[in-house]
Amino acid sequence: MLITTIDSLAAFAERARGGDVLAIDTEFLREKTYYPRLCLLQLGTDDEQVAVDPFKVGGTDVLRDLFSDPSLTKVLHACSQDLEILLEHYGVIPHPLFDTQVAAAFLGDRAQLGYGALVEEYCGVNLPKTESMTDWSRRPLDERQLAYAYDDVKYLPGIWRTMTRDLEREGRLGWVESEVDRLADPRNYRHDPGEAWKRLRHSGGLTRRQLGVARELCAWREERAQRLDRPRRWVMSDEVLTEVARRCPSSEDSLRRIRGTDALSRSDAGAVLAAVACGLRADVEQLPDAGARRPRPTNDQESVCDLMYALARKVADAEGIAVTLLASRDDLMGYLFDPASSPLSHGWRHEVIGSLLDDLLGGRLGLTVRDGKVDTV
Repeated sequence: MLITTIDSLAAFAERARGGDVLAIDTEFLREKTYYPRLCLLQLGTDDEQVAVDPFKVGGTDVLRDLFSDPSLTKVLHACSQDLEILLEHYGVIPHPLFDTQVAAAFLGDRAQLGYGALVEEYCGVNLPKTESMTDWSRRPLDERQLAYAYDDVKYLPGIWRTMTRDLEREGRLGWVESEVDRLADPRNYRHDPGEAWKRLRHSGGLTRRQLGVARELCAWREERAQRLDRPRRWVMSDEVLTEVARRCPSSEDSLRRIRGTDALSRSDAGAVLAAVACGLRADVEQLPDAGARRPRPTNDQESVCDLMYALARKVADAEGIAVTLLASRDDLMGYLFDPASSPLSHGWRHEVIGSLLDDLLGGRLGLTVRDGKVDTV
């Protein structure tokens, strides 16, 4: 059912509270905007699937209450982008929360398992992909589009029940809950301009002073992108921004000599120069600590990390979980440099692999090959 009135939405919410699960999915566009534009909200229970048209019905209070109802487990697949949109539009992160993609990785499937593959594995249904490139902002939506949208929540309640049973049997439901709690932290979806520099790519070769300039440039770019509601890269790409921070131009002429700055308006060029000057004036104590960034590993450290990754793959295979969920190479390198601050030193990851890594690094555990497979010694 397509919901276009607040009364229909309220009636569905009342029916949904008669169960114990609410499946959620969104259709959105953000290719040309900073903020994602919600085009359709799909909701499902064991017995019913609906699509809420946000262009015709707001329903913020109704949905906020429904998403916060502690008696309903909110089930999503690959929830991060959906949570960002729901927080932006309705001011709430649904809870309690369950992510079927995260759960699948704890049950032997590959990390980042797609929804279609999940439904095929758990329900034996091959979902059509005919509407994967639909422009969901166009109205009216036809029956084929709506059927595709309903499918995105139709199978999640049943999959949740099966996964919960399997996770409880394996003693891993708490592991999934801890990972989902991390994804559900609202701080993940708030974009503080003062912190934007931490996401800047290609900044590894900058000095501390240049990094201070990059911080000011990133803050300007973030604020500008938010104000215009345009993607950051449309304001200035990471590559151009890093080059500006490296050269620290003091005039518009020197700024324009950097490739990619020709698209800046006169006023934006002035703002960029002001940000550069602000970064250059900052006290040393106020600059980002470039030394806190991880140093480039030596060849020997890279080799040790290779051994750590081989151990992680063996452990993940034995536990039946995706190795990328257990530990990435970056996680392992971080553990090698600073174990105390690593996620591998806490929670379920430490329970699964932490002590083994300590034994490997301490020379108490080795790796060998038996019957064509990596084994421990």
